Amino acid sequence: MRREIPLLITGIVGVVFIVSYFIPHWPFSQMNNWFSDWFSIIQACAIFLGALNLLMVSSQKIARKAEGWGYAAVIIATFIMMVGIGFSGGVGFREAAGFDWLYRFMYIPLSATMFAILGFFVASASYRAFRARNVEASLLLVAAFLVMLGRVPVGDMVTSFMPDGSQMSDLASWIMNFPQKAGQRAIMIGIALGLVSTSLRIILGIERSHLGGGD
Repeated sequence: MRREIPLLITGIVGVVFIVSYFIPHWPFSQMNNWFSDWFSIIQACAIFLGALNLLMVSSQKIARKAEGWGYAAVIIATFIMMVGIGFSGGVGFREAAGFDWLYRFMYIPLSATMFAILGFFVASASYRAFRARNVEASLLLVAAFLVMLGRVPVGDMVTSFMPDGSQMSDLASWIMNFPQKAGQRAIMIGIALGLVSTSLRIILGIERSHLGGGD
């Protein structure tokens, strides 16, 4: 029963959502609202459990003096500091000035730093992807070069002798609006089909990996 009840709940909720999309009337619309409210409650509980799990895992790493335990200590200290200041500051703008300062001048710059570091990994992945090993990779390399050249002023400077509508920026826009968008739509269609098939497997109880453990 520990596995059958979650499967039954998942199937009922999934069927109700599908039916309410095509028949947005009572009682399906009301059930849709109920389930949406329950999703919000479960998400709030999941955030709380995730925070507790983060503290537990970091505490265990500190206790074992595992590799990188200093970072775990920083995580716990900053977590407690942010939560403490957030709860003690109240809900008003003036009262939450401390939390707002930490968020704007510490969290956001650190996030920007992380994304800046990711730029090096993106450059490395682009180098590996753009190596002209075959025809497809060569087309990708040429298209990427033209788009990057068309996004900077030097591209139009090089093709300034061309008539209007045929300069490098226009070619880059054409590549982004037609070949790129066509490929993007094909990928999105494939993702949508994958989501539909996976959702149906979960609703019908065929896919049970979300329950954890063995079958």
